[in-house]
Amino acid sequence: MSRLDQLLATTREDVARRRSQLPAEELRAQLGTRGGSRPFKEALGGHGLSLIAEFKRGSPSAGEILPGADVGEIVSAYERGGAAALSVLTEPHSFLGSLDDLRAARAASGLPILRKDFIVDRYQLWESAVAGADAVLLIVAALDDGELEALYDETVQLDLDCVVEVHDEADLERALALDPEVIGINNRSLHTFETDVGNTHELCSDIPAGKTVVSESGYDRRDQLDELERIGVDAVLIGEALMRASSPEAMVSELCLDEQRTREQLLDER
Repeated sequence: MSRLDQLLATTREDVARRRSQLPAEELRAQLGTRGGSRPFKEALGGHGLSLIAEFKRGSPSAGEILPGADVGEIVSAYERGGAAALSVLTEPHSFLGSLDDLRAARAASGLPILRKDFIVDRYQLWESAVAGADAVLLIVAALDDGELEALYDETVQLDLDCVVEVHDEADLERALALDPEVIGINNRSLHTFETDVGNTHELCSDIPAGKTVVSESGYDRRDQLDELERIGVDAVLIGEALMRASSPEAMVSELCLDEQRTREQLLDER
């Protein structure tokens, strides 16, 4: 069993347990209490490359990144720094996240929020909407064609934006069959967890015009982002580098090219 298969099996067990604690009918009834959505796709359509700043407690390759990290403090810093949107990793076992992190981010920031997890069941989409997500991630490699189509259609019904994530040409071909508005290219293999930023360069040229393209994993410098903008990428998702930064706000400002704000923050820290 591959690492991805293990993660998916654990996710399905978790969903079954949560469903036994809160039946699907009761969860769906809570959709009526959902707050107003914050358009995620539109937030990525501004001038230049948009930054999706991620709150991420850990990963299989890095372990725990920032012990005791406060969601509200960090996402507020991202927002002050100029991020266009947030991503919150909610997978509990390998990435140490939770839906509580998503709820805390929603309470602390006015930015649209992407829930990142291994979505394999409609139940998770209902959870996402109730907890305050504005968008969800669907990983093509984690789903067969029927599952992918059904989950994507459910996001449309729930008025959730959707990032359809691909890792290779085969994934991209399957993703394009859905005709999604937003395509994410992950530079990190979900099988080996190795990162190759060249993956975005290889796949980006095969994505039709009019799609919003998000590049994920492996970035921590403005010159890398300049290159992404040059090849037509619309947004970049950065997590670990921001979580490790001594000043997440200053790093977001630097990556967003807000030079004056960055200088002021660095002077304040001294």
